[in-house]
Formats: sequence, C-alpha cells, structure tokens
Amino acid sequence: MTQAIDKEQMIIDEFKKLSPEKQQEVLNFIEFLQFKEMQKEEILEDKEKEKQVSFLEAAKEYIGCVDGGTGDLATNKKHLEGYGK
Repeated sequence: MTQAIDKEQMIIDEFKKLSPEKQQEVLNFIEFLQFKEMQKEEILEDKEKEKQVSFLEAAKEYIGCVDGGTGDLATNKKHLEGYGK
C-alpha cells in the first residue's frame, strides 16, 4: 500500500516540476493510455461474444444437408454386434 502511495506522490512531485506545456503532454499521454486500454477491453469483450455461440447456431448451415440414410443406427443390428463385450 505504501509503495502505491509513494509512487503516486513521486508522480505528482515530478509532474509539478514540469512546464504547463509538458504537463499537458503528460495528460494527453495518460488519455492515450486509457484509450488503448479501453480498446483492448472492447476487443476482449467482442471475442467473448464470438465464442458464446450455441451448437445449433454454429451448425445451422449443415441442418438438413443429408437426405435419406438410417435415422437411428440402432436399427442396424450388424453395427451393434459385439458392442459392450
């Protein structure tokens, strides 16, 4: 805790030593860093939203693409021969 306070006080002390123009540059840089951090968070949020897709949504284009065939593999007795032994 004291390290954070010491660092904060050191920044304030150094900031006060700067000319008004340089102080403005420091403020601009802080705003730039905050903007970058906000963009990074938005990108992470977008990636999380992309990941949260149901299987139905992900497989929508394949629904009904196979016509015919066995509806249930249990109807093929040869397929089940020896299963579980």
